Amino acid sequence: MAVTKEQIFSAADELAAAGQKPTLEAIRQRTGGSYTTISPALNEWKARQATAAAPLREPAPQAVTDRLAELGGDIWAIALDLANARLAAEREGLEKARAELEADRAEATELADKLAGDVEALQSRLASIEAAEQAARIEADELRGQLATAQEQAHTAEARAVEIERRAGELRTELDRAHQDADQARGALAEQQKANQAAATQLDQVRAELATIKAKAEAADHAHQEQRKTAAQEAHRVAERMTKAEADRDEARSAASSAREEAAKLRGQVEALQTQASDLMRALAARQPAEGEAEAAPKATGKTTRAKKAE
Repeated sequence: MAVTKEQIFSAADELAAAGQKPTLEAIRQRTGGSYTTISPALNEWKARQATAAAPLREPAPQAVTDRLAELGGDIWAIALDLANARLAAEREGLEKARAELEADRAEATELADKLAGDVEALQSRLASIEAAEQAARIEADELRGQLATAQEQAHTAEARAVEIERRAGELRTELDRAHQDADQARGALAEQQKANQAAATQLDQVRAELATIKAKAEAADHAHQEQRKTAAQEAHRVAERMTKAEADRDEARSAASSAREEAAKLRGQVEALQTQASDLMRALAARQPAEGEAEAAPKATGKTTRAKKAE
């Protein structure tokens, strides 16, 4: 709402009555508005106050009239004219000075309004800058917190990488050791299989010899009793040799079974290590030891046993 001239006059009267000087700022605090609106009204109020206080034409005092009665009213009129002329000259100079002052005041008022606008704009800008600075501080604190968290995570990841590398090295060492043990077990199993084959071959030879002796015994049944006795002794010796060969074969089978169990256990360890290493190395291929020959030996031995029972 715009400030009226009457409100400005009333505020100026109240300030003057309270013994205060009516200034633009004092009236603006009471009525609000801009300096441009208040300044012309305040100047008009001051002009009215000056006009009210200006000297006017008035009758001479009684004492002067009594003393100058002989000179008459002409001398007093001349004195009043001189005084009024001087007062008019002073009023003219005062009016000129007042006009210049009003121009300066108007310019100062416009400058004050502009400065007030600039101050408000600067205050608004300062508030925006302070808000932006506060937001920047908060964001910087958050970024510092995120940086600290990221650094901590990086240290943790680095420690985990070192631990994984160490564990991978241990697993590689264990895997190499398991491969060596498996190779040794496969070598022992191969040697045992060769021994089993040799024992089976020897057993077949003994059986062949026994069959030959039996054939000779049957052909020479009509021969001398001593020859039969000799043949029986020879058959007994051959039977002892066959029993020993069968005992060797059973021992070889037991050793082969133990070797197979050990090889299976080693294979399990190798497979477990290969599974662990594959998670870390991602490139380790599983290798299974050949079991064909180890299975063929028990089958051949079984056939030999069945052949013996058939006899």
